[in-house]
Amino acid sequence: MYQDKFKQFENVENLAGKAWEHAVAIDVLNNTNIKDCSIHCFHYQQMLELFFKHLLEVKTQFGSYSKTHKLQRLLEELIANTEFKTNKSQYFMALQVITVCAEEYRYNFLIDCEGYKQSVAVVDILLDELLEFEGVK
Repeated sequence: MYQDKFKQFENVENLAGKAWEHAVAIDVLNNTNIKDCSIHCFHYQQMLELFFKHLLEVKTQFGSYSKTHKLQRLLEELIANTEFKTNKSQYFMALQVITVCAEEYRYNFLIDCEGYKQSVAVVDILLDELLEFEGVK
């Protein structure tokens, strides 16, 4: 599912190409029987972070982006510096959950998989908006 959304960036050597690689990893994980969803969260967060940074690189005047890993901050940066507009308040909590969850993966903490999945359902709507903004059909 995710690799299809990012198909346009398959093996492209830029940030969007890296987002596609994480999309492939997510799809592979979706077809496994791994109980702990934290690795899924890590790849999902990376996919979003890299795609946000890709958009900031190609859609802003100077092609720059901050070094943050916080997805809600990257969304704010995108809204402030590009023509992208959305109701950011509906996504902030879900983006924060995904950011924290990915940080917890790095430290081998168990996460609330149900809460994470609910956040993904919300952020998938934002992802579709971002892909449309990029011009992906």
